[in-house]
Amino acid sequence: MRRDLTEPVYVISVAAKLVDAHPQTLRLYERVGLLKPARTENNIRLYSDEDIERLHQIQRLTSVGLNLAGVEMVLELMERMANMRREFAKEISRREDEMEREMRRLQQRVSAARE
Repeated sequence: MRRDLTEPVYVISVAAKLVDAHPQTLRLYERVGLLKPARTENNIRLYSDEDIERLHQIQRLTSVGLNLAGVEMVLELMERMANMRREFAKEISRREDEMEREMRRLQQRVSAARE
């Protein structure tokens, strides 16, 4: 069975170890808005695999010299690009379906004209 990548499962100490960072660093990223871990009823932070991947992205960007404001801008642009790709794929699929329907309609007209 495959686990949902969005499911929050890691407490902050485990998440920090997974990305080789200090828990305070994760708290800082949350405070500046780069990360939004889930919270339990007792207010304990829980991180998902998607959060861990985002932490790796943040680390890659800071390692090449971006400050946190720059990281925020890059991540926002990446998210916007991903949304645009999804919308583009939906539109392509919609147009392909439309073209297939039109081709069937035209084939029926050609068949009817031949009879």
